[in-house]
Amino acid sequence: MRRTSASLVAGALVAALAWASSPTSPAVALDPSAGVADLTQDINQILSDSRLTIARAGVVVKSAATGEELYATDAGKLLTPASNTKLFTAAAAAETLGLDYRFSTTVLASGRRAGSFLTGDLVLRGTGDPTMLAEDYDALAAKIAAEGIKVVTGKLVADDTWFDSQLLGNDWSWDDETAYYAAPISALTASPDRDYDAGSVIVAVAADGDKVKVSTTPETDYLKIVNKATVGARTSVLIERQHGTRTVVITGTVATPDQEWVSVDDPTAYVSSLFRKSLAKHGVKVLGPTTTGATPAGAKELAAHESMTLGELLVPFMKLSNNIHAEILTKAMGRKVAGQGTWSAGLKVSTDFAKANGVQVINMRDGSGLSRRDGFSPGSIVQLLSAVRGKPWFPTWYESLPIAGNADRFVGGTLRSRMANTAAANNVHAKTGSLTGVTALSGYVTSADGEPLIFSIMLNQYLLSVSPKDIEDKIAIRLAQFSRANPVNATAQLRSAGDAPAGDLECSWLKPVQC
Repeated sequence: MRRTSASLVAGALVAALAWASSPTSPAVALDPSAGVADLTQDINQILSDSRLTIARAGVVVKSAATGEELYATDAGKLLTPASNTKLFTAAAAAETLGLDYRFSTTVLASGRRAGSFLTGDLVLRGTGDPTMLAEDYDALAAKIAAEGIKVVTGKLVADDTWFDSQLLGNDWSWDDETAYYAAPISALTASPDRDYDAGSVIVAVAADGDKVKVSTTPETDYLKIVNKATVGARTSVLIERQHGTRTVVITGTVATPDQEWVSVDDPTAYVSSLFRKSLAKHGVKVLGPTTTGATPAGAKELAAHESMTLGELLVPFMKLSNNIHAEILTKAMGRKVAGQGTWSAGLKVSTDFAKANGVQVINMRDGSGLSRRDGFSPGSIVQLLSAVRGKPWFPTWYESLPIAGNADRFVGGTLRSRMANTAAANNVHAKTGSLTGVTALSGYVTSADGEPLIFSIMLNQYLLSVSPKDIEDKIAIRLAQFSRANPVNATAQLRSAGDAPAGDLECSWLKPVQC
């Protein structure tokens, strides 16, 4: 995973520790009521935008220093949160699994060794590691070869029983099925890149003379490619896996190279094909077929791979709003607490954590916010953001949030192109959220007086093709400008340098566009 510079890390740690402390007051004692009326007037004016006339808007702003509610409208209304759901999943995972938690992937032998022969089965067992790459499975295969095993007389058994067999969320839209941000959830999975987009393959096209050349990352014959694309004057190509199959159909015209992240239909079967191919490459022949099932009792471990820690995984998860990480962590929590790697068990863990921390209005249907039946109130989100400040893991969790206007992709994340060159830049730490007709922004900002503020902005049911994220930006910037020492009506000064991304999905979901 990409690392930031030492200076950025040091500065971030200082900021996080300041936010993690018990409620602090500004350096100078200020009139509690000063500036609040102007702030209320300005936010009301921002929300009077005609685009919200038929929409629903819930906004809450709270001082972390005093506990005072500075602004609220529809604070208790149940609204669709989109990826603001990940705030709850990430916090519950940090609390339940711990920042040192690692996923493990192991290879075991079930049978007897006789020289270079394994008389029995070879088992590949996973626990949901979303960071596994094809090269990691190849490294496991190399370790098996290094053990001296050349022939496995039995089967290759893929053990994905750490999680249940439900691969897709109950409420997920069928037309998202082939999109990498709605990939199936399995205890055995693989990512094509170091964003760790588990359960997907990158399918690339390029003009090669008068033909269109197709390649995949990683190289795999698991997908069946039907290439109907032609070379043309411009690139206008559709790369899509057919519903319920492993067939990817490519249509349109190609002039310049293009690529698409495509989910696989069955991550366990896909991983098994990668691993079997690597075994063969390293001279290990498996005579039997590939099957699925639980690891037999008494199987002996031959090789293992451990993931990065959860504390490290929070960065690509939250900065890039990775849906699959959220769902894998949800099932991992269920497995740890209830012994069941299911959505229902994991969501109970997240919900119980939220309620134990004072959250009242909550309806969690998945861990990522892809479900339109997820529901939170802005007041509940602010309550969670307030409660977790006292947790020992808060500094790491806080720094995993996208940071406004910071161009570094693994620092700014989904806010890297928003609020640049404003008082909110490198100040606002917040989670974005986007679905068609839904946008949300919730997190933390430090005022002009140095007062820590917590906020949640949720906009639902607008009927525009362009998301009104600039409204969120204006409110966040106004909060960064908020002052009790020198109160001022700042509406006229508000601006958002760098347009908020257009469209209805997180910019990180629209690969290969990078937010």
